[in-house]
Amino acid sequence: MLKIRLKRLGRKKNASYRIIVIDSKKRRDGKAIEELGFYNPMTKETKIKIESIQYRIKQGAQLTSIVKYLFNKQLNKN
Repeated sequence: MLKIRLKRLGRKKNASYRIIVIDSKKRRDGKAIEELGFYNPMTKETKIKIESIQYRIKQGAQLTSIVKYLFNKQLNKN
């Protein structure tokens, strides 16, 4: 099963995240199938490829709760 979730990047206490598509059985920071955007919680900066996420959802990928929140926030913003 495919999941759309966050991949942690950055230094200690200064994290940023990439939004990725990955098999649910893989590690959090494992090799991603596709990168769909990023999220920086320090600056609240978010960039998401909305069309790509919608395509992956139609193919059966599931969003984690945080990614679902960020995705809905981005949809309502546009």
